[in-house]
Amino acid sequence: MSFKAVFFDLDDTLVVDEVVSREALLATARRASVTKGAEAERFVRDATHHGKRLWQAGPAHPYCRAIGISAFECLWGKFEGETDDLRRLREWALPFRAQVFDHALREQLIESPDGAQDLADTFSRERRLRQRLMPDARETLTRLSAKYLLALLTNGAPDLQREKISASGLAGFFKAIAVSGEHGMGKPRAEIFHRLASEVGVAPHEAAMVGNSLERDIAGAANAGITSVWIKVAGSEEHAAVEPDATITGLAELPAVLERLEGSRP
Repeated sequence: MSFKAVFFDLDDTLVVDEVVSREALLATARRASVTKGAEAERFVRDATHHGKRLWQAGPAHPYCRAIGISAFECLWGKFEGETDDLRRLREWALPFRAQVFDHALREQLIESPDGAQDLADTFSRERRLRQRLMPDARETLTRLSAKYLLALLTNGAPDLQREKISASGLAGFFKAIAVSGEHGMGKPRAEIFHRLASEVGVAPHEAAMVGNSLERDIAGAANAGITSVWIKVAGSEEHAAVEPDATITGLAELPAVLERLEGSRP
């Protein structure tokens, strides 16, 4: 039986996310070195530590976990919107950014509140400048769009994910796009997969899901009765008690893998 639709994750599936965020942090550390005399490698380590610590302790953490908003994203997202959750996140995230870099400077006995805000602005600017596609993303979508309906299912804040999608130039490939923050739920909940399938006009068993997160993409597909393809991206591997139906290491492998999966279906 052939698939009718292929659903894609966004971050570290179609667009580079983790590596780009780390590149932006390194660029921020270099500025801290030039303007404040900080040791760059130590600055990166301390900013990462304090970012995760403050994010986990913050009042928005339960919402971030439910929707899929990372500590790195809290360093550059605008979090526009008037829901109570987005308003609370926005009010917390803006001072959080300067706090992260202030703590990183103070670890090296550097006190500079104005400098911390400058570094927060630097990270936000560098993160946006460095956005790019995963290898073979456009070529793979072009090839698959001739055979399948394509859709996008991404966790995250509405405005930030929409900004990433716009910057990618890939929006035109998708019949439907679902952002967890727009639905009040995220992967791995089966409901958001089923909503997307309904919008595309296919049954769950007629779709395949492609993503890099075992915990969210692959487990969520299993929850929803959807065939799963895990793209194993170096540096973003997770441990989860779930087995994908197929594994790839790059998007160029996907068309052949989908054909193989179709050939093994009753």
